[in-house]
Amino acid sequence: MTRKKRRLRETPKQKPPQRRELRMDELTGIVERAKASLTEEDHATLVAAVETLAFLTQELEAKGTTLDRLRKMLFGARTEKTSDVLGEGSAAEGAGAPADAAGEGAAAGETTGGKPKRPGHGRNGTAAYRGATKITVPHSSLHGGEKCPGCLDGKVYPLSQPLVLVRVRGMAPLQAMLYECGRLRCNLCGEVFTAEAPAGIGNEKYDETAAAMIGLLRYGAGLPFNRIEKLEQGFGIPLPAGTQWEVVERAAGLIAPAHGELIRQAAQGDVLHNDDTPMRILDLKSEAQKEEGADDDADDERTGVYTSGIVAVGQGHRIALFFTGAKHAGENLETVLAQRAKELPAPIQMADMLSHNTAGDFTTILAGCMAHSRRRYVDVVEDFPAECRHVLETLSAVYKNDALAKERQLSPEQRLEFHKAESEPLMKELEKWLREQIAEKKVEPNSSLGQAICFMQKHWTRLTLFLRVPGAPLDNNICERGLKMAIRHRKNSLFYKTLNGAKVGDAFMSLIHTAELNGIDAFDYLVALQRHYKRVAANPGDWMPWNYKDTLARPAGDPAPPL
Repeated sequence: MTRKKRRLRETPKQKPPQRRELRMDELTGIVERAKASLTEEDHATLVAAVETLAFLTQELEAKGTTLDRLRKMLFGARTEKTSDVLGEGSAAEGAGAPADAAGEGAAAGETTGGKPKRPGHGRNGTAAYRGATKITVPHSSLHGGEKCPGCLDGKVYPLSQPLVLVRVRGMAPLQAMLYECGRLRCNLCGEVFTAEAPAGIGNEKYDETAAAMIGLLRYGAGLPFNRIEKLEQGFGIPLPAGTQWEVVERAAGLIAPAHGELIRQAAQGDVLHNDDTPMRILDLKSEAQKEEGADDDADDERTGVYTSGIVAVGQGHRIALFFTGAKHAGENLETVLAQRAKELPAPIQMADMLSHNTAGDFTTILAGCMAHSRRRYVDVVEDFPAECRHVLETLSAVYKNDALAKERQLSPEQRLEFHKAESEPLMKELEKWLREQIAEKKVEPNSSLGQAICFMQKHWTRLTLFLRVPGAPLDNNICERGLKMAIRHRKNSLFYKTLNGAKVGDAFMSLIHTAELNGIDAFDYLVALQRHYKRVAANPGDWMPWNYKDTLARPAGDPAPPL
């Protein structure tokens, strides 16, 4: 026996660690108890380590997880744009790709090396500062019609385009005003006379603008209450985390009618996108038992917690809804569709192929997410470059056609005819190619490429709904982008403490993201809902993001114009 083999035999085998079931709330409690003995930086590192452990455990237990997939999740994945996946020399370069991979399309304007700049690269023009205060500065010595001081012969006239200078100033997100009301006292009778407070300052310490800003920072930007507290403390304005919660909880009650109207109008949409992402609610079990009278010994008790995202498209508007709790996306969609008018036809439902998204008692026309099917080829492009190139370039051409339809502002019926003429031949050729790979045994069905092909074949009817039904989308990217709000909250704040806290967050996120989807200033919208809460409660339909400014322009009590 050689010395090497002897050394290997004598080396004791390391025993695997003993498996122990770990609950996230228990780990979070341990981390919080250790906070007192750790520096802030060490505590943040420990929190990140616990989150990573929980994430890895969840992913490793999931079926189909690979080391390459975990590596991309932990260290970031490259873009899924077709030209980047296949290389600069791909025939599909610039031909379009799913919106989550390639963005909304190249921006027009200056080019570098013959290639247009991508959105977000370069300086912002003055038109981008929509919320800036505009100050008109007249010329100090000249007026229109006066003699030109340069040539002394002509006359000057005002130009339609002034020179615009942008100056950005910093300030605290929430500012405090101290009103010192003078007091006088009679030296004889002792009566004290106090100056009246200025008109318009209200009776509340925290007004509607404070609640709107806290709500935007907390639920729009994902900043935890304790971070907002620390930020404001640096500006010399005490704003305890508990006080922030009281402010947004009160505001949630005022904006609740508008949130309820959003749900009702979303139910009437032509297309409904839905998906969900894991979430945490520490007190979910106890509160669910109180609300629903659940049995402690029930065998079918559900332990998972999710935030479901639903984006409804119809009547020229987009509505985003968020629901956090034990229900899956399909069950929350059932709750929404319960308010759908009976005379309306079944809507199109866009989701990935998970059963959770369709679980529920409702009728929809199912469409499959092309981006999810496409991603399976992106994951194996290094192992099967030629085959994946064919699939990705074909789908890229289809996405280019869809982008052209949007650019030309085609109606759903016109878009359908356009796809039938331009995209249907491509998809038929792709379907034939997929069938040949398996039938002629060019690809092993159990290989990673074979599984991608079989997945696409299995869901072909749903994936190609856009070739048969007007208005059917290609993918579910709009919903996945919306869920990033919930994911950002989960990463920064870790969890909701109670179901009530989750409901408050859902209401704010729904109103904020709906305003964003419709190009409306979410801050002004939240302020308006609170200041006119009585009018909102009376006619919530007049206070949607797309029509609330028209409602503000009408005197209170005037009816809305007919549609």
